[in-house]
Amino acid sequence: MTVMHRRETTPITDGDAAHKDPKKAAMSGWIGSALEYYDFALYSLAATLLFPTIFFPTENPTVGIIASLATYAVGYVSRPLGAVVLGAYGDRHGRKKVLVFAMLLMGFATFAVGLLPTYGQVGLLAPVLLVILRLIQGFAVAGELGGASAMIVEHSPDARRGFFASFSLQGTQVGSILATAVLIPLAALLPDEEFHSWGWRLPFLLSAVVIVAGYVIRRRVQEPPAYLAQSEGAETKRRFPLMDLLRTHPWVLVRCIAMTFTNVIGMATLIFGVSYATQKGYGIGFSSSEFLWVTMAANVTAVMTIPAFGALSDRIGRRSLMVAGGISGGLLTMAYLWAIQQGSLPLVFVCVVIVQGVLFQMWNATFATFFQEQFPMRMRVTGFAVSQNIGLMIASFFPSLFTAIAPPGSANIPLVIGMTTLGICFVSVVATLMSADTKGKSLDDLEAS
Repeated sequence: MTVMHRRETTPITDGDAAHKDPKKAAMSGWIGSALEYYDFALYSLAATLLFPTIFFPTENPTVGIIASLATYAVGYVSRPLGAVVLGAYGDRHGRKKVLVFAMLLMGFATFAVGLLPTYGQVGLLAPVLLVILRLIQGFAVAGELGGASAMIVEHSPDARRGFFASFSLQGTQVGSILATAVLIPLAALLPDEEFHSWGWRLPFLLSAVVIVAGYVIRRRVQEPPAYLAQSEGAETKRRFPLMDLLRTHPWVLVRCIAMTFTNVIGMATLIFGVSYATQKGYGIGFSSSEFLWVTMAANVTAVMTIPAFGALSDRIGRRSLMVAGGISGGLLTMAYLWAIQQGSLPLVFVCVVIVQGVLFQMWNATFATFFQEQFPMRMRVTGFAVSQNIGLMIASFFPSLFTAIAPPGSANIPLVIGMTTLGICFVSVVATLMSADTKGKSLDDLEAS
């Protein structure tokens, strides 16, 4: 495979763009990811806590839960298309441009959700419009993490790529915290009838702030100097990254898709687990506000652990952390669901902090850097975005699968879902072990390999 190397021969004279600036890139990735994942996490919470009754009223609680979780999954269906389109845009025209566009599109879609009529007002049109906006959300978010982490990795010194790139992942957790923090006082202070009639709309309407803030923040960050050097070549402009990816790195793509299945831990804990705990059909009896605090505890813990694991990955390598986090997190998911079944809120808090806040973050804090290191610069955003989003599209149907194999009234739900989660994590672990270790290698070394 022929790889272009022009960093040493092509001078960069565009002010700040002539120098790597990992701190500014990391801050931009952190803030942008926080704002964009506020939107995405807000929908995820609403899909489990609110939308079954607002957009999918039915006499059968299982059907309502599955339908609402399916709209959550729909957002992942459009992500591969967004990955191809936005990934190509980011690789051919710049990381900064794709990040600005993705942010604006996400803010528009989320704001529009807050204006939707309910099923009781317009019937089937309401869930149809909800699905359309969720598809737009999925398309937009597909370019976010790939573009942000590529920007950070290419700005960072080789010895600290994992640490700096982890801040974009920390930003996604902050976004989830913001979404939860907005919903908690509304759910606690408003009567249920008012919360379900109009109170839930307020957090979605706040996305108007994202449209303005995202544009201002993302316009200020500079392209990595190495990318600017390579992008001057006419060959780079002509090449379509997806075709190049499929021709030169097909098995890397497959392995990264399989590694993404480790997200089943989050699907089992913070998506299915919330439905299991709060939906009347399961009869556990936790309130929505209680599990908003559970989600908050997991995300706050993750904000603290992600940079630590990112820095640790620079010292011991990415693969060991990803394997350890996947296996241990998958195994202890069973304990978390058992704690829900026991109805013990303190035990639920302890388990969610360990499983989602610590063990899963061993994988989550390092995967973005590891994925970026698997692909050369000319297709880095596309390779990351396509693999991550195809994997997430498949993984997004796990909560609906869990509800189908362990519906309300089933026996041994923690065991059934826990073992299923662990089995899926083993697939991801095998794919990780089959991937090239990047410990101690510079981006130049990886580019030439």
